[in-house]
Amino acid sequence: PTPARAAVVLNDSEVTANLWEWNWNSVAAACTDHLGPAGYGAVQVAPPQESVKLPASADGAYPWYEVYQPVSYKLDSRFGNRQQFAAMVTACHNAGVRVYVDAVVNHMAGTNNPAGTRGYAGTEFSGYSYPAVPYGAGDFHRPGDNCPTGGAISDWNNEAQVTSCELLSLSDLYTEKEAVRNKIAGYLNDLIGLGVDGFRVDAVKHIRKDDFAAILGKLNNTVAEGRRPYVAQEIFDGASNPALQARAYIGNGDVLDFAYAKGIRSAFQGSISALANVPNWNLDAPSANVFAMVTNHDLERDGVVLSYKNGTDYVLANYFALAYPHGKPSVYDSFTWSNRNQSPPHDGTGRVTDTTCGAAWNCLSRTTGVKGMVGWANAARPVKTVSDFTTVNSNVIGFHRGDRAWIGVNDSGSATTATFVTGLADGRYCDVISGVATGSGCTGSTVTVAGGRATVTLPANDAVAIHVNARPGASPSPTATPTVSPTASPT
Repeated sequence: PTPARAAVVLNDSEVTANLWEWNWNSVAAACTDHLGPAGYGAVQVAPPQESVKLPASADGAYPWYEVYQPVSYKLDSRFGNRQQFAAMVTACHNAGVRVYVDAVVNHMAGTNNPAGTRGYAGTEFSGYSYPAVPYGAGDFHRPGDNCPTGGAISDWNNEAQVTSCELLSLSDLYTEKEAVRNKIAGYLNDLIGLGVDGFRVDAVKHIRKDDFAAILGKLNNTVAEGRRPYVAQEIFDGASNPALQARAYIGNGDVLDFAYAKGIRSAFQGSISALANVPNWNLDAPSANVFAMVTNHDLERDGVVLSYKNGTDYVLANYFALAYPHGKPSVYDSFTWSNRNQSPPHDGTGRVTDTTCGAAWNCLSRTTGVKGMVGWANAARPVKTVSDFTTVNSNVIGFHRGDRAWIGVNDSGSATTATFVTGLADGRYCDVISGVATGSGCTGSTVTVAGGRATVTLPANDAVAIHVNARPGASPSPTATPTVSPTASPT
């Protein structure tokens, strides 16, 4: 029999902190010190398998995209080793936070890496030979096999090309083969066995839907909750072929919503009154099937969405995404960059150093306002609709989620005072953007609701947000204090 395992109560939240390319020790500390107490439901982490270690080049040494080129399924990477990964998962669970892994399963490393390139654990490989897995030449789609081109994708609306030819010269796994499916599922089940709760799956558009369904069917239930692992699929937008659009993939799990992120950028760089029309936007999939984001590592480098470089627009957009009932919201934190291929801060061998918030790393997820909005999102979660969306002017808005929570956003350079319908019971509430509720009052500003309305001064380029669980003298939200009780797990 397996030893008794501590049953961990995980936060009742759909909010994820995406700590992209943070090392495992830093993720563990973030879960313990910030994410768990703030009520985050999950943390998303970078690909943990051994990847190529690229030599210095015109891009600089150790570019970020190395980790999307696996050479084995060993959990020995630039973010840490297997023991550090397992300890991180345990620490996050003990803090009430699930762990979602960025899973790279469509392909292995590139076919054109410099001679002598090895993985971070020292593993040798070649374009179609990965002895550490093992994969051999017959485990890959090859030009002249069932890839109908010379290897590359030339028609991004041709499903056969997109699913069986090589994306960016990356060796494309022959996922129609049962042996290949078993090895991919074995890797994911190894992670599940260490406590991983779900996956953000890279490049799913490039795997046939039935192949991916077959792989998912081989996965075990999660250890902590005994559920099917959460799945958020990356389906890059832009295809006109309906079979290659995100909503065609929701039978296998949630999808990342690229259109939502781009629409948010358009509003915050234009007029946020446009946010009243989100229900009419042409989004990637219905809200129930979406992992929502303001940005991610690809998009911020392409300039098609907001990023930390956009200052208060970016911060306010994250408040909005946490408040608006579209999908399961996420907050993205990574390293600062000036070159799109830049490495995260590292120790000189490519291994990523501990996160120090400030110049080199963005830590929006732990700011007072974002933590406050995570609590707001958790309080509002039972109500899936927006009420009384109020446009004070083109860049000042407010709305509420039933009788649970209200927010006002001012994306302009001067303070604005207006009266809003809040939906909340009369009384005093703590603004969770500027502070927190304590046993004796509010550390930030206070909002008074009378007759269901509140007259609020929204500071320039800022927001005010209140909810039922943040009132002067109220005890902290129960999601902030997960409990642990020992139970025996089934063998």
